[in-house]
Amino acid sequence: MKISNIILIFLFVLPFAFADLRVGFYCTSCPSAETIVRRAVRRHFIRERSITADLLQMHFHDCFVRGCDGSILIDPRGRKGSEKQARINRNLEGFDLIDEIKAAVEKACPSTVSCADIIALATRDAVALAGGPRYNVPTGRRDGLVSCPSEVHIPGPSLSVSQAFESFFRVRGFSLNEMVTLLGAHTVGFTHCSFVRGRLSSFGNRDPPMDPALDAKLGRICGSAQRPARNDPQIVLDQNTSLVFDNEYYRQVRMSRGVLHIDQQLGVDASSRGIVAGFAANENSFKRRFAEAMIKMGSLDVLVGNAGEIRKNCRAFNSPR
Repeated sequence: MKISNIILIFLFVLPFAFADLRVGFYCTSCPSAETIVRRAVRRHFIRERSITADLLQMHFHDCFVRGCDGSILIDPRGRKGSEKQARINRNLEGFDLIDEIKAAVEKACPSTVSCADIIALATRDAVALAGGPRYNVPTGRRDGLVSCPSEVHIPGPSLSVSQAFESFFRVRGFSLNEMVTLLGAHTVGFTHCSFVRGRLSSFGNRDPPMDPALDAKLGRICGSAQRPARNDPQIVLDQNTSLVFDNEYYRQVRMSRGVLHIDQQLGVDASSRGIVAGFAANENSFKRRFAEAMIKMGSLDVLVGNAGEIRKNCRAFNSPR
């Protein structure tokens, strides 16, 4: 049985609602919503396959700050900042796709579909297009009313496994297995030299040890302590199949080719290396677990009912706040 069919069956037998969200929330109020999202994502994916990584990063950063409420989309205005200004968010891309989708759904169903749901649906479709699992996304989220850069506390890539788990994932109800699973999004992810220099021999560092060939390759991209590369070049996290959603990330980690400190730590830490080995050996298991973890993440502290609002423009609150 295909992995996509397994996941759909698994989801069917799960409780239908997650924190007052439900699959098919817009079936009556905006029946074309998910089709609009799917078609827009496909158009962008054909032009630029890295949109999968962009959306995954956007969705993660949105859900792990205030909850999945679209606060990551707000533009700063005047003296009022927004989450986009936080250092870890400054290189985020994909906002143009969200704008395109929002304009289309507003035309079809004004003030009905939230920006938070658009992120979740677009991410789902982009993951599937890249070869990842197909899963149902419960919808019904509403958009948040706050976006503050000082509230952005995404764990940095220099944390140990225990630090990342205890301070960030466990407190949000995730198991260690789910943390390792969600970090598997790095199979289509990317970073920048500024987050990698601490691991490179050209900058005087190699902890934990990196495959010498990869160390030399990244040194050519990022430069050295004496001559760092300009403009903070982008680096893919999966050096083999960077545009395909598969389990290659875990295989690379097992060969000491994890780009970020946390990536490589997953492969050497006693608490996580067995999980990494299991996912490296079984792609179907990884994809199934990833779908489950994404659905769980998408229900974090969501706004439902009359809470929040349905933004008309994803980049701005409906009224001054």
